[in-house]
Amino acid sequence: MAKLKVNVVIAGRTYPLSVNSTDEEEGMRKAARNINELIAKFEENYAVADKQDVLAMCALQFASKLEIESISKEKKDKEALQKIKALIELIDAEI
Repeated sequence: MAKLKVNVVIAGRTYPLSVNSTDEEEGMRKAARNINELIAKFEENYAVADKQDVLAMCALQFASKLEIESISKEKKDKEALQKIKALIELIDAEI
């Protein structure tokens, strides 16, 4: 499959990208839109003199959300595994 060429605009700059599918293109466009919305919120709520500071704040927010979700998923996975082990022990005790 041929690569698709996509231009996304982030913080007023255009970035040409190559993507593998229309789904990937949609994901890139949505991500750029989310970044631009967050930039606008930061600029509204904080006295930020430099775009780099705003971009760093955006990067931190998105990265921390991913890490928090990863930690939460890991805890849920451990809990599920413990419950499965407990069920297996109950089944083994009945046999």
